[in-house]
Amino acid sequence: MSVDSSNGRKARKARLVLAVIVVAVAALLVAGGFTAATLMRDDAKEMPQAEARPSASEPAPASPGADGLMTPDKGKKTELPKPTGHKDGVSTGFPGSPRGGISAVVHFWEEYAWLDDEKAHQQLNAVVSKDSPGFVDKRVSGIRTMREGIGLPPSGGIPADITFTTAVHAARATTVKAPGLPVGDVMQVWLSYDRFATGPKGGRDENPLRGETVDFVVKWQNGAWKFTDEFEALRSFPVAYEPTSPFAWKDGWVQVRHAH
Repeated sequence: MSVDSSNGRKARKARLVLAVIVVAVAALLVAGGFTAATLMRDDAKEMPQAEARPSASEPAPASPGADGLMTPDKGKKTELPKPTGHKDGVSTGFPGSPRGGISAVVHFWEEYAWLDDEKAHQQLNAVVSKDSPGFVDKRVSGIRTMREGIGLPPSGGIPADITFTTAVHAARATTVKAPGLPVGDVMQVWLSYDRFATGPKGGRDENPLRGETVDFVVKWQNGAWKFTDEFEALRSFPVAYEPTSPFAWKDGWVQVRHAH
């Protein structure tokens, strides 16, 4: 059997794994979120950690295109604050501001070992609030169920000949008005992302997942953004993200970029 033929089968396997997983992933992961479009769009309005975090509901200034309609791809990109550290497989040290919360969620999702139960357990333990005691076990259990569903052992890592990359392109952030907590301390962050597989010798997936969405709820706790499932009843749901959609822009979707 030729090497090309073997590599071709492995590349097809990578795509198949990715395609099967997309259905299970939706049930695996926390849905929560936060819509702070204004504060994502305007860096000048971000406040330092020592100050109260502002509400994420005020309108964002924007300059419409020639057709008079503003869209995410025409609007100002939100530059994500850099993390200041890395521990237990996740980036750390995000500021206690709306953009800091968005950056924490984006970095987590791009780093998350969503198909490796042991690594995911370590990562989740590092970022999940102690006020959500069942959060970690629920997600890890979901990963193991998903692994079995696609023919992998229930516990373990990703097959050695396959790697996956997650790239977040846009976010919709909103303040969650949680009872008993200051406005701005809890937010829901929706992400629009792509995920693709890489096979042997760097062969790229010709049919990556594009435009997938997921959301998380995070709260500012003990000097860090922590993931939580305490406020499921307060979640909101956005219109579909499309880069050229004025409806997506109006609903709070903005494109994001990592700071360099």
